Amino acid sequence: MKKVKAIILLVLTTPVVLSVYGQKYAAEQSLVSFFSDAPVEDIKAENHKAISLLNVSTGEVAISIPIKDFEFAKSLMKEHFNEKYLESDKYPKAIFQGKFINFNLNDSSEQTVNATGKLTIHGVTREIKVSGTFQPSPNQIVARSKFVIRLEDYKVKIPQILWNNIAEEVEVTIALTYKRL
Repeated sequence: MKKVKAIILLVLTTPVVLSVYGQKYAAEQSLVSFFSDAPVEDIKAENHKAISLLNVSTGEVAISIPIKDFEFAKSLMKEHFNEKYLESDKYPKAIFQGKFINFNLNDSSEQTVNATGKLTIHGVTREIKVSGTFQPSPNQIVARSKFVIRLEDYKVKIPQILWNNIAEEVEVTIALTYKRL
């Protein structure tokens, strides 16, 4: 009798467990890049090592970006970025914890969405709201965003001698391709 009750309980609860489990996605591919348009020199870097989890039942999303994995055209740029500006030994990751708003999983067209939450860079956490796109399909979800951050908002100091080399505002682009867990 105990086995029968256990089997009935398992059969009745399995769809609930699978339903909740099926609502979570992990980024299979990621691209985080930034672009600094300065008078003397443009600076661009890309990072393909960000990790992200998305719960589509709540819209909650978390993104972790390892700072040392940004790749630059010049090795000296990477060295200065990590040692002098982002201090990646002290602050190894940038993190976003927030929520996607206004998305519809049943609509496979590209949707305009907002994400709100807390972005931590260089040890400083700030509330942000960004817009982007969200495109679900049966096998994946693609999320993209492009937004601007001010370096001083995150206490990233630019020496006065380099003001013409580094812009005060940096354009950030994020593209994440999620797969169901």
